[in-house]
Amino acid sequence: MMDNLGKNLRILGMWVPLVASLLVACETDLKEVDRIAAIQAEEPVDISLGVTVVYSDSAVVKAQLTSPEMRHYNVEEPYYEFQKGVTIVFYDENQAETQRITSDYAIQKEASELIEFRGNVVITRADGSIIKTEELIHDQKANTFYNHVPIEAYFKDGRGNLMGTSFTSDASFEDIVVQNMTGLHKFEDGLAPTFR
Repeated sequence: MMDNLGKNLRILGMWVPLVASLLVACETDLKEVDRIAAIQAEEPVDISLGVTVVYSDSAVVKAQLTSPEMRHYNVEEPYYEFQKGVTIVFYDENQAETQRITSDYAIQKEASELIEFRGNVVITRADGSIIKTEELIHDQKANTFYNHVPIEAYFKDGRGNLMGTSFTSDASFEDIVVQNMTGLHKFEDGLAPTFR
């Protein structure tokens, strides 16, 4: 009987360290899982690199967005962020480029349907005209653009250039209203304004 008890104690003696080490290992794994979950809770973001997004309607490409990096934040009010800049090229029904927007930074807020472009924002039209500013906001619901900071516009055809404190525009940058506008305009011979 004592021999059996001794054998059982020896077997138990071998199992106790093994069970103890398994419990410690499980505790370490649980701590690692908690650590990873905490990191994900701190920054609930999906990151995509080398992004190209094509916007189409009825199989007709309307615009193409490219960016070195796109972040999608899965928060209460989700948003996309382009910390390394973005370029959006717009196309007409014949797939000809109508305009492009580039900026150093952009953010698209899904709930408010606003896209904000910031830093070295350049709008290039198909006719070669260029608008430069530090801020451009696209209201997707109204399909309009606007800003609250100075702009400069340069016309490729040599008509001159203009500056303003802010502006609003339709989606195609055809109907632009500039606030507090100043500028230089070149008139052809005989077409100068007259004052009576």
